Amino acid sequence: MLRRIAHIVAVLAPSFFSAFGAIAQAPFALKEIASGVYAHQGETSLMNRENFGGIANLGAVAGDDCVAVIDTGGSLEQGKAFLAALRAKTQKPICYVINTHAHPDHVFGNGAFVGAGVVFAGHKNLPRALSLRGEHYLAAFRQIMGDALDGTTIVAPTLTIADSTAIDLGGRRIVLQAWRTAHSEADLTALDEKTGTLFAGDLLFLQHVPVVDGSLLGFLDVADRLADIKATRVVPGHGPMVAPWPKALEDERAYLTRLTADLRAAIRKGESVKEAARTAGEEERPKWKLFEDYNARNATAGFAELEWEGP
Repeated sequence: MLRRIAHIVAVLAPSFFSAFGAIAQAPFALKEIASGVYAHQGETSLMNRENFGGIANLGAVAGDDCVAVIDTGGSLEQGKAFLAALRAKTQKPICYVINTHAHPDHVFGNGAFVGAGVVFAGHKNLPRALSLRGEHYLAAFRQIMGDALDGTTIVAPTLTIADSTAIDLGGRRIVLQAWRTAHSEADLTALDEKTGTLFAGDLLFLQHVPVVDGSLLGFLDVADRLADIKATRVVPGHGPMVAPWPKALEDERAYLTRLTADLRAAIRKGESVKEAARTAGEEERPKWKLFEDYNARNATAGFAELEWEGP
């Protein structure tokens, strides 16, 4: 488990940033992408002190009665900036905070939204994932982000989803769907039925190369099944924050398919995991940002999974 935690820390923030002095956070942009649906596009970057961990796309949906927030950012400070920007859009109370999975860039801002009547929702595996990894994430990213992580705490869900459930914001239903292990072991999507807006979390990457922290084969399977969701637009976990659906899946599926095929070929040839990681997926390099930071790790994780397939 510690090895997996070290893997996530390494891929999200391989550079060490010393913590000294106060730093200014850039203005938090929150755009209305459909009626009552808001989204923020994170940097296509690695978590660091200068960006306050603000690398993930975040969102919110307002119903007649209250608001659901989808992911909260990579630090308490980013969560506070999100809350302030949201309050400029609507004063309706926040009733749900939905975490699409356990990675720090999506959950470290949770503390900004803690309050009376706020329900934190996530995949049935999210409490375990946060329990096993949360404090280690905090310690590791404290070294990287320094005072930009001040006040950040782990907030566990109080509502867990094993399959599919709908929450009511007042005249507006959000369908929460739990998925098999794919990008991670606790992936959850949120669909606003009123506008057909899907918040896919890190089950969808655009421009930012996909990251495999769960199962390569599971990720491929889920990517196929996601296409059946009746949505109009999608907000990915990373990359351009609005895209047509299901066309948005095409590049990710092509990358995962190519990586899987290359790894299977390497295994058949008897290559070592180190040899396979140098070349698997290379054909996809021109299409993706941060390829150098993630692809070899994806290949290493995928190799370990695929070598047990047998002939």
